[in-house]
Amino acid sequence: MPLALDKLLTEVRACTVCQSHFLHTPRPVLQCGVKARILIAGQAPGRKVQATGIPFDDASGDRLRDWMGVDKAVFYDAEKIAILPMGFCYPGTGKSGDLPPRPECAPLWRQRLLEALPNIRLTLVIGQYAMAWHMPEVKKQTLTETVKHWQDHSAAGVVPLPHPSPRNNIWMAKNQWFAEEVLPRLKKKIQAAFDNA
Repeated sequence: MPLALDKLLTEVRACTVCQSHFLHTPRPVLQCGVKARILIAGQAPGRKVQATGIPFDDASGDRLRDWMGVDKAVFYDAEKIAILPMGFCYPGTGKSGDLPPRPECAPLWRQRLLEALPNIRLTLVIGQYAMAWHMPEVKKQTLTETVKHWQDHSAAGVVPLPHPSPRNNIWMAKNQWFAEEVLPRLKKKIQAAFDNA
């Protein structure tokens, strides 16, 4: 890993900017390697990921790996896949699930990290907060509309996705076109990103 990225990751992992907003100790969770070809832009770690320090180390991760057609060895290879949620620390729990990513995180770190990843060929944008950053042109669309028209963004190397959380099982059941039409093409795009290495 180049010294610049290594130094930046050390800074990120020591970050405590949001500590006063948490009832727990901040634990930034992310994964980057300068050779990474795929970027997963998610929301924020959940409670289990906060405990293990491993991104997508939960049911959401199992589903996401299935959607992508990759195993854990590939998924957790930082030189293949970078994982940068919009908030690097677990934000805590609200009335209807986890709180949104802390707003301080992305402006502080995101652009610097993205600039340190020159080999990204495909970005998977998961959920509304990641879409607001990576796809600001779709801000008036619903998540379903954005995902349904994913090919509109394909040329830019971006694929919008719903969150793979089990909480979205109802969405999956109502939108079977996602599994039938989007996922087979997503797997091909992922393989193509690796093949072009």
